[in-house]
This record gives sequence, C-alpha cells and structure tokens, in this order.
Amino acid sequence: MTLVYGFVKTKVTSEPKMKPSHRGHETQFHLHCNLDVDGAKWDVAINVGTNDADDLLKYKLVFDFRHPIIQTLAAANSGSQALTGQKALPALDFLRSDLLANTGKWRDSDVMDGSDDIEPAASLKRLLSRAHQESRDVYIFGRFFEQGDGLHDVHLNQGSSKGFVHRPGDDSNDHNDVWQDGAVMVDLGEPEWAAYVSAFNQQLVPTDDLGNPLPDAATIS
Repeated sequence: MTLVYGFVKTKVTSEPKMKPSHRGHETQFHLHCNLDVDGAKWDVAINVGTNDADDLLKYKLVFDFRHPIIQTLAAANSGSQALTGQKALPALDFLRSDLLANTGKWRDSDVMDGSDDIEPAASLKRLLSRAHQESRDVYIFGRFFEQGDGLHDVHLNQGSSKGFVHRPGDDSNDHNDVWQDGAVMVDLGEPEWAAYVSAFNQQLVPTDDLGNPLPDAATIS
C-alpha cells in the first residue's frame, strides 16, 4: 500500500538533531525535530546527505524564495493535508512545475561524517533552530509514516532505478512517483521565505509518468 503524501503546516517544537540511518552500503543522515501537528507530537526526518561519495545530495537552500505557492500555503489551515494523487501545486514536482525557477544552481553536499557542522546540515539546522526559537510557521512536504506520527522522504521522490523502479499497477513501491517530492519551507516573517530541497546523485532525470528515469536520464546538474 502506498504511503500517504502531503504536507504539514506547523511549528517546530524541539531543536533539530542529527541522526544516522544505515541503508545497505551507506549511512544516510537526517535532521530530526518534533512538530506539533493536529495536537499530536510528530517526528520529521529531513535528508541532509550520506557518507558515500558516490551517492551524495544535490541541494538548494534558498533564503529569497518567491513563488505563488507561498500565498496558497499561508492561507492553509494548520495541521496535516494529504495530497496523494494530485497532479498540480501545492503537491510538489521539481520537474513538472516551476517551483524551482529562479532559485539558483544546485549545490553538492559534503561527505557526511556524523557531525552537523558541514553542509547542508549546518545551514539547515540553523534555519530550523530559528523557526523553533521564533515560533515560525514551517511547511514540510513528504510521505507520512505508515506507523506512528511523522514525515520522511523529504527529498526528490522520483528518478530512482534498479529495485526502486515503479511498475504499472504496483503501488507497493514508494520510491518513485510524480507530484510527490519533499521539501521544507519556512515563513520567516519577511516577503521572501526560506526553502530547502534535495535529491540524491543516483536519482536520474527526466522521468516518465510513473516517476522512473527515462532512457536518456542523468543526474541533476
């Protein structure tokens, strides 16, 4: 059964902390923090990189983010909102929408060693800490936990290959799909917002209607 995709509009209720997650040959690192969502304490796991030099992140951390989605999200009620099956904003698709227009180049993450003073962990941690301390509204897009309260897959959710390929009629694989990309947006009380988006180097674009890499796909440049 496919996981529910959507976003939460909420407040950060704890300082962000780095946690490792061992996945086969590599260790992925996430920033975790607690969220107040619909009166419950949620956890969010935001990808910030790996210790594998062949599978690092491409990321953007934009502090002058401007896009009409800002008005849509600001008008949304606090809490969780499911977007599974939607094919237009506010569901996110980095490849099929203009969400990332005028946001600059993708950056390469550092090789993660478990410390939180290298990029993008250091800058994202400062942003989430500021949101916590100033009680700012945050908007986090991803897939909801199948068990328990929380979100993960806060990154590009298409373009994976091998065992992650999405096959027609099979909704048991949540690695590839369209209009299900993850991101973090923060309303800092200014005309512009801050936004964080990421993708693994081994995720390839462009993708087909199932979110799988096309024959000429390549890593994000």
